[in-house]
Amino acid sequence: MNPLLQSLLGYAAFIAIAWLLSEKRKAVPWRTVAGGIVLQIVLAVTILKLPGAKAGFTALNDGLLALERATRAGTSMVFGYLGGAPLPYSESAAGLSFVLAFQALPIVLVMSALSALLFHWRILPRLVRAMSWLLERSLGVGGAVGVSTAANVFVGMVEAPLLVKPYLTRVSRGELFIILSAGMAGVAGTVMGLYAGIVGPRVPDALGHILAASFISAPAAIVFAVLMVPPEGPPTGRDVDLPRLDGSTMDAVTRGTSEGLQLLLNVVAMLVVLVALVALANEVLALLPHAGSPWSLQRLFGYLMAPLAWLAGIEWQEAATAGALLGTKTILNELIAYLELAALPPEALSARSRVIMTYALCGFANLGSLGIMIGGLTTMVPERRREILDLGPRTLVAGTLATLSCGCIVGMLY
Repeated sequence: MNPLLQSLLGYAAFIAIAWLLSEKRKAVPWRTVAGGIVLQIVLAVTILKLPGAKAGFTALNDGLLALERATRAGTSMVFGYLGGAPLPYSESAAGLSFVLAFQALPIVLVMSALSALLFHWRILPRLVRAMSWLLERSLGVGGAVGVSTAANVFVGMVEAPLLVKPYLTRVSRGELFIILSAGMAGVAGTVMGLYAGIVGPRVPDALGHILAASFISAPAAIVFAVLMVPPEGPPTGRDVDLPRLDGSTMDAVTRGTSEGLQLLLNVVAMLVVLVALVALANEVLALLPHAGSPWSLQRLFGYLMAPLAWLAGIEWQEAATAGALLGTKTILNELIAYLELAALPPEALSARSRVIMTYALCGFANLGSLGIMIGGLTTMVPERRREILDLGPRTLVAGTLATLSCGCIVGMLY
């Protein structure tokens, strides 16, 4: 099949899947869907075809890396080499000294304190109103949703909602689902360089593709979220003016840090449990009769996702290999999937297929991230715990469809 037609067919199929899974098919805001698709295409063409565009996006990401370095300064002082300080021994292999709980997750503390400061200084409320004005007229979504979705281009699924935390109790069910889905459809800016370094030997200009995937996934998340859970009522964020929560700047820092600590502990606990449950399921599946590799959740998802890989633009003879990567990303995480992509022999996937998979894998939609998101969001808004638990598993579908659609868009341009 012609690659362009295959990608168009795939995108239409993903839209149809999301619509079939919709809570209220007659309530789907097709204006938002159409606007999101157009915005996705415009962003892809701009980023991938306009000279100098990727350099500008790289400069934006440098700001986030500065925040990461600042966090690392704090963790290095408190936790020593476990938190990123110089090692007192020689590292036998690159990356072995990385400790997730002490080096990556503490950014939640900094983001929580920073968001409290920005709300106290009335910066974020103004930004929410501005985003609401823009997005209500382009995609029909409110400022609270817009700010969180835009933040997901650079920060993770828990840090982004922190920026609009005071609004989380007020957003509609559909808006909450957009916020959750946007977190699953993108990756944090702190890991973009890591992923680019992993796939760089196999995918030319890998960092540019990772950056492009992060931007393109934002409108994609909105498209598939509103298809599956249409928002109801007026958008949240335009006329909301929350009172100050703190009496001073130091009060804001103290409160934000305290809330961030509770959030961090909940995230760590949920992550440990979810990963352990997946490992336990794989132990049970390994007891089943098998030829070759033992059965696992990753292998099962690989077979199930081969057709989705083809719809994303992968040639059918390569679909099983690509489907296995999608299975690994869904059951474990995108980091391991990128490692497997980089380890594939050159003949396993064509150059075009590798680029498509770079986009299709660029999202947090996996079981471990689901645990992180549920743990984080239920801590932020405990009064909506039941709703978050109900919507959470569906974000895996919305986030996966969003990243696959990004693969389709890129497949049309290659």
